[in-house]
Amino acid sequence: MRHNSELTDLAQNLRRNMTKEERKLWYDYLSQYPVRFRRQVTFERYILDFYCASAKVCVELDGAQHYDEVEMAKDQVRTAFLEHHGIHVLRFSNLDVLKNLRGVCEQIDLVVKQRLQDLSRQP
Repeated sequence: MRHNSELTDLAQNLRRNMTKEERKLWYDYLSQYPVRFRRQVTFERYILDFYCASAKVCVELDGAQHYDEVEMAKDQVRTAFLEHHGIHVLRFSNLDVLKNLRGVCEQIDLVVKQRLQDLSRQP
């Protein structure tokens, strides 16, 4: 993992001030998940909402601002960058977390298990 110490203070602030959707996903699911996730992890020039290092999975929660054209383009660049570094990106809207937490959790679980299996096969 390529830590960016210049973003450490911001990442710590984001951990202390999670959105209600981030709080819900973290406390209702990811904090108890059997494979370790971390919150607000710095990677190069980005801060990842949630990151599972062993599966190389990043979970991003997108608020309304992410659905404007400029932000969507930025998110595409970010996702391509992370995928180039071997990190699988899962994106969910805040509404998904609030209205369909079970579905979000099932998708995360499915992807993490598949990624762990795939990564264990690599030499």
